[in-house]
Amino acid sequence: MLGAVFGFVGFSALAGLLVTIGVTPALAVSSVTASSSIGIFESLPEYIAIGQLQQRNTLYAKASGKEVPFATIYSQNRVNLKWDEVSVNLKHAVVAGEDKRFYQHGGVDLTSLVRAGVGSIAGGGLGDSGGGSTLTMQLVRNIKLAQAQDIKDPKKQAAAIKDAKEVTISRKLQEMKLAIGLEKKYTKDEILLAYLNIAYFGDQAYGVQAAAQHYYGKSAADLTAVEAASLIAIVQYPESRDLSTPKNYDANVARRNVILKSMYAQGYIKKTDLDASVAESPAKYVHLKPATQGCAAVTWPGAQQFCDYVTSPEMIKSYSFLGSSTDDRTKAWNTGGYKVYTTLNLDLTAAAKGQIDQYAPASWTAFPLGGVVDSVEPGTGRVIVMTQNKNLTTNASASPTGPNTYLNYSVDEKYGSSSGFQAGSTYKLFTLLDWLEKGHGVNELVNATPRPFPTMTSGGQQISTIDGDFPYGYKPKNDEGYISGYMSVKTATAESVNVAYVSMAQQLDLQDIRDTAEKLGVHTATGKQLLDNPSSVLGTNNVAPLTMANAYATVANKGVYCSTVVVDKVTLPNGKETAGQPKSCKQVIDPDVAATAITALQGVFTYGTAAGALPDSQPEFGKTGTTDDADQIWLNGSTTALTTVTWMGDTSGGRHSLRQYSSPMGGTLATSRSNLFRAVQGTNNTLYKGTDFPAPTGNLQTGSGVNVPSTVGSTVDSAKSQLSGVGLTYVDGGTQPSAAPAGEVTATSPSGGSLVPSGTSVTVYTSDGSGATDVPSVTGKKVKDAANDIENAGFDSSKISVKFTQSKDDNRCNVLSQSPDGGSKAAKDASITLTVGGGKNGKDPGNCS
Repeated sequence: MLGAVFGFVGFSALAGLLVTIGVTPALAVSSVTASSSIGIFESLPEYIAIGQLQQRNTLYAKASGKEVPFATIYSQNRVNLKWDEVSVNLKHAVVAGEDKRFYQHGGVDLTSLVRAGVGSIAGGGLGDSGGGSTLTMQLVRNIKLAQAQDIKDPKKQAAAIKDAKEVTISRKLQEMKLAIGLEKKYTKDEILLAYLNIAYFGDQAYGVQAAAQHYYGKSAADLTAVEAASLIAIVQYPESRDLSTPKNYDANVARRNVILKSMYAQGYIKKTDLDASVAESPAKYVHLKPATQGCAAVTWPGAQQFCDYVTSPEMIKSYSFLGSSTDDRTKAWNTGGYKVYTTLNLDLTAAAKGQIDQYAPASWTAFPLGGVVDSVEPGTGRVIVMTQNKNLTTNASASPTGPNTYLNYSVDEKYGSSSGFQAGSTYKLFTLLDWLEKGHGVNELVNATPRPFPTMTSGGQQISTIDGDFPYGYKPKNDEGYISGYMSVKTATAESVNVAYVSMAQQLDLQDIRDTAEKLGVHTATGKQLLDNPSSVLGTNNVAPLTMANAYATVANKGVYCSTVVVDKVTLPNGKETAGQPKSCKQVIDPDVAATAITALQGVFTYGTAAGALPDSQPEFGKTGTTDDADQIWLNGSTTALTTVTWMGDTSGGRHSLRQYSSPMGGTLATSRSNLFRAVQGTNNTLYKGTDFPAPTGNLQTGSGVNVPSTVGSTVDSAKSQLSGVGLTYVDGGTQPSAAPAGEVTATSPSGGSLVPSGTSVTVYTSDGSGATDVPSVTGKKVKDAANDIENAGFDSSKISVKFTQSKDDNRCNVLSQSPDGGSKAAKDASITLTVGGGKNGKDPGNCS
């Protein structure tokens, strides 16, 4: 009883204060105080802004040529409505149920306050009987709760929430003061609308629109009187009166009927409507629709990871349309109300998802098998497809061999928690580009013979590769062990020959190759510096698939790199439309370098490691990639219109070889990549039509290469001189069995006429003379006898040629000279020419044989 008395006294003090304010409203805003109570009142803040309430963000993407919503993201499930988007039944229900004199008072209702004070005597506590707060005062409390929920610090947030909910005289004073301020700043309709938008309706539904959709599956604009009254019945006690479970129906109906009767008493509904509404069970009009939010709830096939990327905290911080600072952007996104129109094509993504699910099943149990398809638009950086074989879950402890993962394999660690994958031979692109930028050509020959590379160049300095693992220097191997010898860069690219590419890298600078990769946007998925050691040129850096897609799109775009774009445009909470992410492109490699590289990379599809992967006749280039253990398999390809990267791999680090496991689509997992790419890109090409790539205009087919002189048959000194004269280096290859005279050049490697880089070492082989025979001297003999002598000496008679010349008649049919000379040595299959007398006319007398 003592508590009740104090409660009554407290309310009486408030009532007295309000009488003073009511009689003299100016005292509520002036610096002059009429009493100590008014002094306390004046010390409180006068105004509170309704502000921007937390509400839903919606992601849109293109499907069947139209922009459609595919994801809902929010901190609070709310949709802010305009006045004409709210049912008149709702407006009437909230006034009749919560504040009958809403349109008469100035923010504080003295009559209700006194009634609540008197009721406190029976209730035993301050405000226990309810009824003292106007809608405006309730709005103040809800605004303060909303502001508290924006506080980042958990302790400060909890304290602010407690303060907003606390039932004390000082809090009531503050509510009244702020309510008066609201009434001076906003119209009644604005205050009522703000209340309907901010109120909590239980089961994570904020505002009347979210509540109507959640409980009834309909819009707040279409609610009947009984539906509206049932919603308003929730607001006083959401936990016990919401419509999420039938066990709350009785409590809801009790309050609902009070509201309905008040609506009738206020003339808002007819008696027949009242009777019908009171008799109606919630089971008839409640159609519960589970609130779905977050990227894991996305039902469009394959779009979950893209949603997760677009809404990741690091991406949110990068969106300039959300604010000028990272803190502002995060706060704006959490407040919500944005319609974000993304670059994703839902149709192509669904098709890619269907393919990757077949080629890399999420249910694979032998080891954790990942699979990705990413497609990027050259010239814009817009991400058109991003999908993977495993569905998204927020459970970080999900089984790695299960169908779900919290990892987004496509992107960097800071966006999707994945640390990337070794790029394998797809990384050879950057050696090829640096090779061309340094003036070399794709038709130049390089040595693909497996051997140690004891020295390389890095940062302009020659470095040694000799260590404990490679005592003679770094020794790469070719994936196909039988490959060796010289081959063109085009062939080495098409067939992805490792040693040939290390040979190219040895003539370049490892840091320059790394820098070329970085120019095309390549970086490790973890943010560490790209490796630039000898093996890096074969793809040992861990890179995200989307990063590689952007790099290959740069080549397709004539050497112009474009940063990733995932948001085209945005509708702001105020309804205004603004641009999304700005397009950011720059020329990073020469267009002719890009065009020439494409001519080499097209061989990958026509006769190389991805032969048969082309889906149609559209011009396309690409590159395969396989790690040493074949645990990561890539195929990157591009038309002028769309670049696509496909990847499959062991995500556990266990290095299970994809060559050792059969694919559900035939062959092995490794060999199935061509079919996967063909299926995905074939669908992509129906919407994104490619055109011819630009033809190279410079000399980068041949580059700065030189032709190896033909020195076979010459002396060693002559060979040295000829090679040195064109900038090539002589290497003694030793002797080899030959019928040529000892010391004569019998062969070179590369052979004469080959196009090689300047400075190439040419190995020269000479004859050991082991197959040579003495040429008989037949000068002065009849041609018939001469031929017999030559044949008897072991030479091939079919290689003897005779030519006639003028002579004295008595020398007709006599050998006048011979080549090679008699007494010299020659191969048994060597050609021997005999010059024979033909008389005065120099013609065959016809009787010499």
